[in-house]
Amino acid sequence: MNKTETVFPKTAQLMISPARVGAIDILRALTMVLMIFVNDLWSLKDIPLWLEHVPEGADGIGLADVVFPAFLFIVGMSLPFAIDNRRKKGDTDFQLIGHVLQRSVALLTMGIFLVNGESINAEATGMHRLLWYTISCSCFILIWNAYPKSMPKWLSSSLKITGLLVLVTLAVLYRGGEDGNLTRFEPHWWGILGLIGWSYLAAALVTVFARNRLAVLIAAWCGFAVLSLVAHADLLPKAIHFIPGAIRNGTLAGLSMGGVVTAILFQHYRKKGDNRQMTVVFLAISVLLIGLSVLTRPYWGLSKLDETPAWLFLCSAFTILAFTVIYGLVDVLGKGRWFRFIKPAGTDTLLCYLIPYFAYATTALLKIHLPDVLLTGGIGLLKSFLFALLCVWITGLLGKAGVRLKL
Repeated sequence: MNKTETVFPKTAQLMISPARVGAIDILRALTMVLMIFVNDLWSLKDIPLWLEHVPEGADGIGLADVVFPAFLFIVGMSLPFAIDNRRKKGDTDFQLIGHVLQRSVALLTMGIFLVNGESINAEATGMHRLLWYTISCSCFILIWNAYPKSMPKWLSSSLKITGLLVLVTLAVLYRGGEDGNLTRFEPHWWGILGLIGWSYLAAALVTVFARNRLAVLIAAWCGFAVLSLVAHADLLPKAIHFIPGAIRNGTLAGLSMGGVVTAILFQHYRKKGDNRQMTVVFLAISVLLIGLSVLTRPYWGLSKLDETPAWLFLCSAFTILAFTVIYGLVDVLGKGRWFRFIKPAGTDTLLCYLIPYFAYATTALLKIHLPDVLLTGGIGLLKSFLFALLCVWITGLLGKAGVRLKL
């Protein structure tokens, strides 16, 4: 969720700032656009099944099933660059760990608040689900906005404290479930942001201590892959069940760890200026991962909702291939302008993710109801795609106005 400065032409490969890779930001932006798009499919009817999630327990994969793992993989790809950049600025390992913990807690906090909104009892809580989301997301912005340095310290601190106090008030007021069986505010599950938080925590801590040693990072990825296999074979010892599932089950953390390994390999070949060899290596790794997916699929199936090993391997391969193509376009051929419109989704990704919550609340408040023709089939899909682009555009406008989330 860092800022992208420029797009790099072919002749500038070895002059790129080590903290920035245009292709990673563009890949992140494309993934976020797809995430908003597939998350809006619930509003449509008569659309192809292959666009949606495959049901839990079923063997298969749809477009919606490859978006989240791609994002986890990109989280990992960004880690070596971010950590190296902080080290060059003088951060110690202790400071890096503190930063990792702060980001993880922030993502977990946001995830829990959004998850509780799913099962809110509007009458018992005293507010509708959409209002809960709107207030929660507004507080996230107040707390984690990157306020301009020109703003008085007392004002930015007051805004952050206000956001925090409102979140605490929401948690106290919250009631979920059905009448007669109400629940309090709790992590029913961690939500998308929370799962990203746990995966980020595991991969980031490994990356900090590995200090770019490829063998250590590959060993860590293998460890998470084995955990995924062992977990689905029901062989995990009960003694480690206290570890959050996103880490304990190996699959989600393995996706982020795969991104870290890919980024280190990328750094190696970029320093050599050997794009051809890098492409060959990435293609070979992708073929290997697809092979592992094929080998493990008969045992546990291919399923996003079940987080199977085959899904881990296949989606990792897809993301590596996508990065290879985008890197060639953006950083080698200098075609970054093709993706200029979606740039805010790659540089302020978290804010972009929150925009749909405000959009849905606004349409409900204004009682905007689209005609069925705009919610059906191909026209409906176009509507959802344009909605995703609208969210990106709004993110860009907010960025220009000084609203930029920074964890």
